[in-house]
Amino acid sequence: MPQPRELARRLGPGLITGAADDDPSGIATYSQAGSQFRFGLVWTLLLTTPLMIGIQMLSARIGWVTGEGLAANIARVCPRWLSLALVGLLVVANTINIAADIGAMAEAARLLAGGSAHLYIVGFGALCVLGQVCFSYERSVRILKWLTLALFAYFAVVLVVQVPWRQATLESLQPWRFFPEGATRGDYAGMVVAMLGTTISPYLFFWQAAQEVEDERRRPQPAARRSEPAHAREHLRRIKQDTYAGMLFSNAIALCIVLATAVTLNLQGVAGIQTAAQAAEALRPVAGEFAFGLFALGIIGTGLLAVPVLAGSAAYAVSEVFGWRAGLSHGFHEARGFYAIIIAATGIGTLMSIVELDPIKALLWSAIVNGVISVPIMVVMMWIGQSRRLMGAWTITARHRVFGWAATAVMAIAVAVMLVA
Repeated sequence: MPQPRELARRLGPGLITGAADDDPSGIATYSQAGSQFRFGLVWTLLLTTPLMIGIQMLSARIGWVTGEGLAANIARVCPRWLSLALVGLLVVANTINIAADIGAMAEAARLLAGGSAHLYIVGFGALCVLGQVCFSYERSVRILKWLTLALFAYFAVVLVVQVPWRQATLESLQPWRFFPEGATRGDYAGMVVAMLGTTISPYLFFWQAAQEVEDERRRPQPAARRSEPAHAREHLRRIKQDTYAGMLFSNAIALCIVLATAVTLNLQGVAGIQTAAQAAEALRPVAGEFAFGLFALGIIGTGLLAVPVLAGSAAYAVSEVFGWRAGLSHGFHEARGFYAIIIAATGIGTLMSIVELDPIKALLWSAIVNGVISVPIMVVMMWIGQSRRLMGAWTITARHRVFGWAATAVMAIAVAVMLVA
């Protein structure tokens, strides 16, 4: 059994990736689910957990085994036009998501401390850029790891409120029997798609694969040792532990947010939540100042974690497909193109927040673009994972294939429903 210090050292890309999935946009989605349908969407988190673990383990495995990021591997097996189209759409989706997240962080800060939301937008945007440009790779990772602690605020919120566990269990197992009054089947189907799309997002694939590459380059062992069976098994075991920890943590937080908003908002007749900041504000008269403060601080902490991941994953993808030097382990003058994408994505997202981009429309368009590109990316990932030419002796197992293709099928169905709706 690893000691706590050793376990903390082994956790990294998977933990940060899982925590980044609970960004302010994700918090808004989970808050909508709880406030509109009480406990009727908890089952989606149980469904997506093993699928999320499977697809994120695949992305990490591809990065570590090949020594290249996901975009570089996609460029090796796909036509140039398709690689550029997928990466371009990823950048668009990430930039819109950054705008929504920075706007939510600024609104949460305004609720907590007062002042101008525009000043907070500029401040948070600048902080996210400077953190990646000015800090070393090791310090950036250390900061991101510490920021994952912000998510424990939502565990605390659940402890503060009184959750009717028996009712929550019954409604989550049989949602069709306890459909909330006034809710429509179409709204429910749309929220199911939103929950799936929020949990399984393409930017997470690119980030975790790239971070595995960065981590391996920084280790003292030579890259040639990757071919040694014992060495490879040890690192694949670390990837498995890291990914399990990160994805279980991510979905546990999502569950806490759904439970908290179901108890404090839906059971009190509040169902019109559209943003994470609105959810925090609605908590104040129902659950008290302490719960409100925790919820709002969690929005800011998760935003500071997620925005660098969103901008970074876009920068990795663009740099890899064009063959630029990439990575937070390089200085600004060594990887100017890489850092230019980070600055551009964060800067444009900040400007979109300043002009008061509609957060609901931002989330909608981000979900649509992510949905369009997620399925082909997942198909290509499964293709790469099964390719002996690219993965050598470390192709994915039969069980991993089942979960990977199941995740791809679920996302394809979700995208089809979303486009029809």
